[in-house]
Amino acid sequence: MLLTISTTHHPATDVGYLLHKNPARLQTEELSLGKAYVFYPDASDDHCTAALLVEIDPVALVRGRGPAGEGGQLEQYVNDRPYAANSFLSVAMGRIFSTAMSGRSKDRPELAETAIPLTAHLPVIAARGGEDLVRRLFEPLGYTVELKGSQLDDKFPEWGESPYVSLTVSGMVRLQDLLTHLYVLIPVLDNEKHYWVANDEIDKLLKRGEGWLGAHPEKDLIVTRYLKRQRSLTREALSRLLAEETPSGETEDMPSMEASAERTPSLHNQRLQTVLSVIRDTGAKRVVDLGCGEGKLLKLLLAEKQFDTILGMDVSYRTLETAKERLRLDELPERQRSRIDLIQGSLTYRDQRLNGFEAAAIVEVIEHLDAPRLATLERIVFEFARPTHVVLTTPNAEYNAVFETLPAGEFRHGDHRFEWKRVEFETWASGVAERFGYWVRFEPVGPVNAERGDPTQMAVFTQKEVAA
Repeated sequence: MLLTISTTHHPATDVGYLLHKNPARLQTEELSLGKAYVFYPDASDDHCTAALLVEIDPVALVRGRGPAGEGGQLEQYVNDRPYAANSFLSVAMGRIFSTAMSGRSKDRPELAETAIPLTAHLPVIAARGGEDLVRRLFEPLGYTVELKGSQLDDKFPEWGESPYVSLTVSGMVRLQDLLTHLYVLIPVLDNEKHYWVANDEIDKLLKRGEGWLGAHPEKDLIVTRYLKRQRSLTREALSRLLAEETPSGETEDMPSMEASAERTPSLHNQRLQTVLSVIRDTGAKRVVDLGCGEGKLLKLLLAEKQFDTILGMDVSYRTLETAKERLRLDELPERQRSRIDLIQGSLTYRDQRLNGFEAAAIVEVIEHLDAPRLATLERIVFEFARPTHVVLTTPNAEYNAVFETLPAGEFRHGDHRFEWKRVEFETWASGVAERFGYWVRFEPVGPVNAERGDPTQMAVFTQKEVAA
């Protein structure tokens, strides 16, 4: 079986530092299931491809010459295990690319944390669930998916389509993330594992799914298939996943901005009122609040008759429960209740539920994301969901000096990964607008300081075709 990973990042051969495999030589490793080879069929500054080839001996596995449990379920000598990507490939990846999957790179630490253009190709994999399942698994993670299938037998078209496909996924992503996604989803697609699944598989799944599995729209299916439909293991894994995604006393990827340096309530309220006013002026009727937190903006939107469809999304289940209580959803009249809905999700995963909205609010959210994940957020919002208008706010780092209680050099919130100066924010927002076909304008929010500007920066994006 074969997996290739390609990049056009310059210099492309730097991927060798991330994989910890030298592009200049063939590397071979003995595995319990056979042999694994890593080589580079293409290695230049402009384009580089690393290939993992795994050779297994199906006869030896059937005869039980492998480790205990391996091959016990392979009851015939003729099977697809040697050539179709399956759990054997995941095992090989975990062994050969263990350091890369941990995100460590001594020689290129910054590159390891950077989203770069990557393409993974599996010439043969069993897509047990069809093309729709493949897309449901990979597209929410921000990948572009290409599939090529075939009939079981051209001479007998009535036999239908073969479950085996050639799969290519590509996107702007960290190599660590690509490898962990493949590690988990390959056996999920194949819907089979070559070894007995026990409690330790839960730990393995949660380790490799950290940071993405909990918010994936198909997490139940992924967990169920990965654990071979063992109900007790599946229930425990989902329970632990929920607990880890909403830890007590810790902030989430997209929390509401409460415990921060902005101790003046009027600033927070003014920000929400400004966003509400901008959205109202767009004439939108369908609005989504991305990173809705405890529902403060949603409450303002719900009070406006203009908005007939309101959706709030947040990564934290616990925060959504708080929003539900704040909005008193269970007490609303049926007509009011039908206007609003809350969903759990993340801005780093493609989600079809976000499609079709005329306006989107992203209030004090992006600064809670690691910088490498911004490229994914851009595609999720501006390329895939593509609302007509996007209203986005973030702190102005220059204004921090005005807050007397904020020590110099510190961020306003303990979970902030960055805070931008005005020129940094405007450069980023203008680049996003240009790449995805939007116009953007910038407006101040809060009391303006003559030297340091306004405390909150706001960008208002509008699709060019609409503005024209």
